[in-house]
Amino acid sequence: MSNQVFNVLFLCTGNSARSILAEALLNRLGQGGFHAYSAGSHPAGTVNPFALELLESSGLPVADLRSKSWDEFAVPSAPEFDFVFTVCDNAAGEICPVWPGQPMTAHWGISDPAAAAGDDAAKRKAFHTAYAQLNRRLAIFTCLPLDKLDALSLKNQLDDIGRLRERGE
Repeated sequence: MSNQVFNVLFLCTGNSARSILAEALLNRLGQGGFHAYSAGSHPAGTVNPFALELLESSGLPVADLRSKSWDEFAVPSAPEFDFVFTVCDNAAGEICPVWPGQPMTAHWGISDPAAAAGDDAAKRKAFHTAYAQLNRRLAIFTCLPLDKLDALSLKNQLDDIGRLRERGE
């Protein structure tokens, strides 16, 4: 891969769980080659405590994580994104702002762990499942030869990563 740092935005409706997990994971897995951000169309205003617990227990920094609106990233002073991924089906169906830089987009739907029913153990299990799915997808993404793929091939690869669940992830 080249020395370029790729900016990646993860979108979800509430920006309290899946997109936060993805942001933290990619910032670790990307080893300086990626700078991840997350946002929501209707941010919850707080990060889900189960997400924070899981990230902290995984040794990932959480101090700078916050639930925020995607409007923060649709202004001229925002980072220019190379990639924008929706990680929830609701956000994928919404009309998104126009992102600076004409980023490559894909939908990587993950079941919402914040919607898990049951006791705390069941909720933690749902967060671990979402974390594992995101970790697998991001590990594949970070290994793609981004500087060697043409736009159509790259788009196909990104869409395939998003379909991992459909193939029995």
